[in-house]
Amino acid sequence: MSEIIRMVEIMKKYNTYAEEITVLDSLNLAIKEGEFVALMGPSGSGKTTILNLLAGIDNTTSGSIFVGSDEISAMSDGQLAKWRSQHIGFIFQLYNLIPALTAFENVELPLLLTPLNRSERKEHVGTALDIVGLKDRMSYYPRQLSGGQEQRAGIARAIVTDPTILLADEPTGNLDGKSAEEVLLLLEDLNSIFKKTIVMVTHDPNAASRASRVTHLEKGILKEDMTKEDIIMNKNRVIGN
Repeated sequence: MSEIIRMVEIMKKYNTYAEEITVLDSLNLAIKEGEFVALMGPSGSGKTTILNLLAGIDNTTSGSIFVGSDEISAMSDGQLAKWRSQHIGFIFQLYNLIPALTAFENVELPLLLTPLNRSERKEHVGTALDIVGLKDRMSYYPRQLSGGQEQRAGIARAIVTDPTILLADEPTGNLDGKSAEEVLLLLEDLNSIFKKTIVMVTHDPNAASRASRVTHLEKGILKEDMTKEDIIMNKNRVIGN
């Protein structure tokens, strides 16, 4: 498989009133097309910053980011907005559904920025909702859905444009065990059946064990990859305690 993501010598710093904070320090990361990669690490280690950089909603302090043949770190804000709408699907921990819109209308939102006509948008939304098992809930409002169903609607919104990459920020962090399992199975299917490249941030060893590769981040520096066996052992150790 060829590389779909390449982050080269990435530095990310934030200037606060009191000091300059280094979030990512000379980070290098390569992800192959079709991989399912989990990013783990303590809070503040830079995991979500990596997702934001890959989505083009934050900028590097220095270094280069390539997605396919595109160097997104060299794009203007306008170029990034257009690129992002075509290539990135983002799955949030808190769903980010608009309460006043139905599931159908929430999923349709990204398509309003495309040239698709109403009939074509309806077909795309129906397909996305069908994939996540919510086609019979398309007229429901978020308040009428369970937490797991809201997250699946959020995933449908993320995949409706058929993006190159899915970015997931703690996608099970706000769910009960049963709903979390349903979402993880859905992500596995999107990766194995639909061949989506997925980059997922998680604190959950169970979620991380579903990925094909697990990378650990500490204080802005990538450590060695963890095997699925390592993650499962850690998960069992936590359960044993």
